[in-house]
This record gives sequence, C-alpha cells and structure tokens, in this order.
Amino acid sequence: MKELSHQDKLPKQFLLTALILILAGIVMVYSSSYIYAKEVFHNSSHFFIRQIIFSSIGIVSIFLIQKIRFDFWYKHGLKIGYLVFFLLLLTIIPGIAPKLKGAHRWLSFGDVYLQPGEFIKYTLLFPAIYLFDSFDKLTNKERLNYALSLLFPLMVLTVQPDFGTFSICILVIAFVWFLSSFSRKFLYGFISTGLVFAIALIFISPYRIQRILTFLDPWKDPQKSGFQIIQSYLAFANGGIFGKGIGNSEEKLFYLPEAHNDFIFSVTGEEWGFVGIVFVVGIFIILTYLGFKMAIRSLKRPNMILIASVIFTIALQAFLNMGVVLGLLPTKGLNLPFISYGGSSILSNCFAIGLILSAYKSGSDNSDNSEQSEQYAQSEQREQTQE
Repeated sequence: MKELSHQDKLPKQFLLTALILILAGIVMVYSSSYIYAKEVFHNSSHFFIRQIIFSSIGIVSIFLIQKIRFDFWYKHGLKIGYLVFFLLLLTIIPGIAPKLKGAHRWLSFGDVYLQPGEFIKYTLLFPAIYLFDSFDKLTNKERLNYALSLLFPLMVLTVQPDFGTFSICILVIAFVWFLSSFSRKFLYGFISTGLVFAIALIFISPYRIQRILTFLDPWKDPQKSGFQIIQSYLAFANGGIFGKGIGNSEEKLFYLPEAHNDFIFSVTGEEWGFVGIVFVVGIFIILTYLGFKMAIRSLKRPNMILIASVIFTIALQAFLNMGVVLGLLPTKGLNLPFISYGGSSILSNCFAIGLILSAYKSGSDNSDNSEQSEQYAQSEQREQTQE
C-alpha cells in the first residue's frame, strides 16, 4: 500500500518539476528580452506575452494529453508522425516556407511561426519503437515502412538544414535501439555510420568547420565568429556567486545575440549567479531522475521505452544547450527546453511531458494485459501497410 502511494506521488512530482521549469522560463524570457523587444517591436512585453500564451496552451495540453490512454497514442503514433512529417516537408518547398537565419525550418501563419522539427524529435519515437522492439514480428514490408518513416524526416532535416535537430534525432533513435530487444551488433554499426555521416556533413559545410575552429579558439576572431561565445563567458563571469539580480544583466543589452533564446542560460548565469545555475541544472536533473524512475516502474515494455526515450530527449537537449553556452561544445542553434523563448519548443516539450504521464498511467495499471498495446499497434500496422 505504501508502494502504491509512492507511485501516485511520482507523476505529481514530475509534473511539478516541469511546471517550475516553465515558470522559470517565463521569468527569464521577460528579463532577457524586454529591452530588445522595446527597441524592435516598441513593446517591452512582446516576447513575454507570447511566452505566457504558449506556456498556458502547453500546460493545458499536458493535462489533456495525460487524460488520453496511452494505447491511443501508441496506436495512432505513425499517423501523428506522418502529419508532422508533412509539415516538415513543407518547410523545404520554395515559396511556402520563409528563410530565416539562413535556413528553412519554419512555417509562417501570419505573425506566428511553427517549427515542425521541434515535434519530429518525439514523433520519430513511435516508428523507432515499432521497428526495433517488434522487428522479429514484422513482415519485410512493415520493416521497410517503419525504416522509411525514420529516414525521410532525417533527410529533410539535412536539407533545411537543421544539424542540431538531426543530431538529436540520430542519438534518440540509437537510444531506442539500445533499450529494445533488437541486435546490439547492428546498433554499433548504425552509430558508426551516423558518426561518419555527421563528420561528412560538417566538412562539406564551411560554416560548420568555422564553428569547430571558433570552439577551439574563440579569441582568434573575438569581434566576429568568437563574439557570441566570448559574451557568454562574460555573462557567467559577471554573475559571480549570487548574480546581479533579475533584470540587471548587461550582456542582454545587444551584446549577446539570441539572449532570450539559445543563450538564455548565459543571461540566467549573469542575473542569478552560480547559485541560480545550480538551481536550474538541479531542476533538470530532478526531472530526468523522476522520468527514468517512472520508466523503470512501468509494467509494459513499449511504455517503458517511450518514457525513457522522451526524458532522454529532453535531458540531451538541455545538456547540449548548456554545453554550448559554457563553451564546452561547438556553437549550435539548440534552445534550452522550457526556458528558451519559442512557441514550438514549449508546445512540443509540453506534449512530451503529457505523453510521459499518459504512458506511465497506462503502464503502471495492473488491470491491463501487458500485450494490449502490442495488439493495438500490430492491428494498426497491418492497416497502414495494406493502404
């Protein structure tokens, strides 16, 4: 009885941790963007209001998604993935998607921009789980169908280009593979091939090579290629132990590009200090710990793999963003989950939190047959391959 009571508290603790990150993000988006917003949009609350709106929608979606049985998501996972892939495909069609920051990653709906790549990181999990954990039960046609469901989105990401999301997707697919019952020897070959392909993508793009060189020595060109990371260093140095106080960052005064997005962690370090950085990192660690704990306690294998893979995706992106702004990794356009400004980012991550809670609720229900999800999935797989 004590164990059941503890299990009931686990999703509540997980949800509360996610809500703390969302709240911290709202505070830091306003603090890091109000001067820039006033200069550019003549409204200091421009990004702040949008972040509140998207966060509110995201929080509502968490509560709605967790109410839906996980069997629904598992059964219709491919259909949801196809919809997101269609939106992703639209981003590379000339005349439809705008080119922003040198890439075609967004769809424009008036004054609102949607980045399908933020969602593809999670929808790819369904075909990956179908393929790797049920490989021996699938026909060759089904295996090809799921393999192409993974390959096509990755190809579009390289065309956009979005090397950061591409890299995360590759690592997440490998993680699903690792957790599944699929052969490990093929996994090592997949990882090796992925590394070779990633290195090739770096060397055929001059700007990616420049990022590597800048990472190795940002002081070689402090006014151009090394400017952003050097300003990030200064932000953390200025913050000291206790920070300069919320709203008092100097680096956000047009010194640090993308202060409210990719480099919001730097502004956090300057305003909240080392103590604040430890707090943010600690919350992400707690979220990751609770997520993996929920995965371990799930009684159904598909649920376990999905929960672990989703929380791995969130933790990986947080680690990569923090590594970049601290100068431990080459600069790449990856935002900090729940903290950085961005409607697509907050909505996709809230979808992920809801999915985890839905999977845990279903996966910890002893009254269900552990093969029910597989039966639903196999039925859906037959219908889709016949189509």
